[in-house]
Amino acid sequence: MKKRVRKSEMPQEIINLGVKIQLLIKEKGLKQRDVAHDADLDVENLRKYLKGKQEMKVSTLLKIANALNVKVEEFFY
Repeated sequence: MKKRVRKSEMPQEIINLGVKIQLLIKEKGLKQRDVAHDADLDVENLRKYLKGKQEMKVSTLLKIANALNVKVEEFFY
């Protein structure tokens, strides 16, 4: 089976969002798998979001914010 290739480059904002979420996870001393569990996500999907390899829905962003106990606004500054 052939690996799917993205038709367009991932926007920098999506990559920056993943980096910011990763930083918050580290600052809080959490593990990615624990955040994924608390957000009711598959850990592999969470890792794709953090690496900027996959875009997420707004509902997923809200779940991650809740799992980290932060407001969504914190992801953007």
